[in-house]
Amino acid sequence: MPASKPKIGIVISTTRGNRFGEKPAKWILEIAEKRSDMEFELVDLRDYPLPFFEEPVSPAWGKPASEVAQKWAAKVDSLDGFIFVTAEYNHAPSGVLKNALDYAYNEFNRKPAAFLGYGGVGGARAVEQLRLICVELQMAPTRNAVHIVGGDFMGLWQQGKTFEEYPHLAQSAEVMLDELAWWAKALKSAREATAREKEATAA
Repeated sequence: MPASKPKIGIVISTTRGNRFGEKPAKWILEIAEKRSDMEFELVDLRDYPLPFFEEPVSPAWGKPASEVAQKWAAKVDSLDGFIFVTAEYNHAPSGVLKNALDYAYNEFNRKPAAFLGYGGVGGARAVEQLRLICVELQMAPTRNAVHIVGGDFMGLWQQGKTFEEYPHLAQSAEVMLDELAWWAKALKSAREATAREKEATAA
């Protein structure tokens, strides 16, 4: 039986009413869905209105009491990798994204994370912080990312420009997706092998 394709969640990581994040998220989904090596879906944090983290223990050690958090953890668990579409708030990712990352742990382990940042410096500082957080979650953050910087960002956000007018962004997206595909397949295979070994040991 052929191995199933890795399932990748494209996470829209801001929830403001006038957010820009939907635009690049839908753009990267359109590019990604032309591929045959992975499956993709949008994951909108608006659909997971998590309270500020207030669990008695880390999700690494116990199941969250919050029903929304349990729903979020189940979604994370169903995915084999992630593309975090991130804004940059004061040199950092959004508070709602950090909170969402804090509400799961084991479900993130040994899965790749890629990044699409936007803003004045393309969300670069937010992406760097996310890479550190992902390492603590035992994920594999990838090197190549898409950064929608300065003039490109303003053109798309306020000047009515389209992504087709910035072909260099599509080129960056393909490089990012190629790298993500390698890690997603490798880590999915390794996780499945570990699960089989545990089952054999328990039998």
